[in-house]
Amino acid sequence: MSGSGDKTTKTPADFLKSIRGRPVVVKLNSGVDYRGILACLDGYMNIAMEQTEEYVNGQLKNKYGDAFIRGNNVLYISTVKGPLADGA
Repeated sequence: MSGSGDKTTKTPADFLKSIRGRPVVVKLNSGVDYRGILACLDGYMNIAMEQTEEYVNGQLKNKYGDAFIRGNNVLYISTVKGPLADGA
């Protein structure tokens, strides 16, 4: 449980830069999830996504080519695990 394995300290900004262009899940304060490719974001956490899918209560509701999410609605952003997710 010690942090002795960490060699560098990463900030949230470093994390956000590293996931641009990768699949993410964006959870809103309302509980709705958006899954897609993170195209860009700004300092206010406004998010542009591509190939976006909207999930309500875990069920796919809509598919959008591009989506823009206003930052004040965002609860969190998480990366999506790759193909190993079902086996790991």
